[in-house]
Amino acid sequence: MAWRSQLSKNLKELRILFCQTSPASSHTREFVEKNYKVLKTENPKLPILIREAHGVEPQLWARYDFGVEKGIRLEGMTEPQIFKALEDLAKAGAALKD
Repeated sequence: MAWRSQLSKNLKELRILFCQTSPASSHTREFVEKNYKVLKTENPKLPILIREAHGVEPQLWARYDFGVEKGIRLEGMTEPQIFKALEDLAKAGAALKD
């Protein structure tokens, strides 16, 4: 997954929102627990913001150049599907630079 190390070139900020207790956020919580360290190690200058709030549906938001933002709802997604959503957001950032 070479695209993971390119996140900081295509994104200005990554935000992951989820509820600490809801079943709908369980896969997102697992994704963060398993992958945050690797993502941060590969992209040390990229702000990766984890936002936990009661009752929030799981979401992934990317901020690009010029304040452009895109978000994806993660409810019901598995870890591989969340990675695919993140990859899609990274590719969208690359396309904005072209």
